[in-house]
Amino acid sequence: MAFEGLADRLQGTMQKIRGKGKVNEADVKEMMRDVRLALLEADVNFKVVKDFVKRVNERAVGQEVLKSLTPGQQVIKVVKEELTELMGGEQSKIAASSRPPTVIMMVGLQGAGKTTTTGKLANLLRKKYNRKPVLVAADIYRPAAIKQLETLGNQLSMPVFSLGDQVSPVEIARQAIEKAKEEHNDYVLIDTAGRLHVDENLMGELKNIKELTKPDEIFLVVDAMTGQDAVNVAQSFNEQLGLTGVVLTKLDGDTRGGAALSIRAVTDTPIKFVGMGEKLDAIEAFHPERMASRILGMGDVLTLIEKAQANVDEEKAKELEKKMRTATFTFDDFLDQLGQVRNMGPLDDIIKMLPGANKIKGIDNMSIDEKQIGHVEAIIRSMNKHEKENPEIINAGRRKRIAKGSGTSIQEVNRLLKQFDEMKKMMKQVTNMQKGKKKGGMKFPFM
Repeated sequence: MAFEGLADRLQGTMQKIRGKGKVNEADVKEMMRDVRLALLEADVNFKVVKDFVKRVNERAVGQEVLKSLTPGQQVIKVVKEELTELMGGEQSKIAASSRPPTVIMMVGLQGAGKTTTTGKLANLLRKKYNRKPVLVAADIYRPAAIKQLETLGNQLSMPVFSLGDQVSPVEIARQAIEKAKEEHNDYVLIDTAGRLHVDENLMGELKNIKELTKPDEIFLVVDAMTGQDAVNVAQSFNEQLGLTGVVLTKLDGDTRGGAALSIRAVTDTPIKFVGMGEKLDAIEAFHPERMASRILGMGDVLTLIEKAQANVDEEKAKELEKKMRTATFTFDDFLDQLGQVRNMGPLDDIIKMLPGANKIKGIDNMSIDEKQIGHVEAIIRSMNKHEKENPEIINAGRRKRIAKGSGTSIQEVNRLLKQFDEMKKMMKQVTNMQKGKKKGGMKFPFM
């Protein structure tokens, strides 16, 4: 996750003050010095840091906080609220025109991932909001830009409007909107040209497209890994075009996260979406409060629930629950569940969204070996149907065959069979406990 270094520093600082029975101004001052250093190291704009520290300090040394029963907790609450406010306060939703189609201009410098983000956003609009978008190839300068967008369109089974590289981008945008009206597309995403740096020609062309299309949204795509440069680029584009939102890419990378914390404060432009990976569904709406929770190690249960709702089949989940209750859970069911969980994203990122995960020793350096999960899948796929349903029949000869077929060792096969057997026993125990509880037969102090 982005903000890894910042999160470590802030969580360490918060931990010092969290459990204190009494907190005085000197404690707050020391904490704010650490917070200030953590933010500057994360490449947050100096003026933004100064204002943030001042606001937190003023609130944290107030009588309500210092005289409360849990002053440490109250100070952390203030930090979270101000961090949330710094990133925009609340989620800034995407516009929807009362007279479709809704036009979105995608702008940005070369290399920020603008074309890919255009495809990702269209995919999100269709999947999450049930919209019917069309992609418009208006970058006629970068070699293969049109082809890249068409390839994305094919991968997503989504229409791409293109007139080649000999027609002006303004004319392409005009005809695209006309075509969208005919085809009843309710969103038009215009992938405009980028440059290596902001220049007059680029801005002139973008202004002409804006004047003609009167877009509902102008989204700037910036690379979160460029730090303060991202903020400077956002300022330039905002002054010239009047941005309505920012999409931060590569927020899953090894970035210090300063851009996300500075852009809103410096440009007064909300961050609307964030790119969290390479896949075409790796884009999320930006929620300032959830991001503040993640930075402070409080988890992000709402995003986790949304991921689960989007990737886990509800009917299959009910069926699985029934199988667990009746202890008829098979290796096929296990494989199916594994696939659904993996669709939610990298497992180490998912675990870090759980509240209290930051307290687990070594969580920051934890990396779940996806290769190991691949081994588990290979072992199960090497079993025949009868073996998957009745693992107890898997004798030494069968184990040898399964290990050979999956490219793993007999020890790995043995380990998986043992873990699966223990899991089934545990399910049976839980089921028996629940039955006992209903009948009043088994009593436990915690139930």
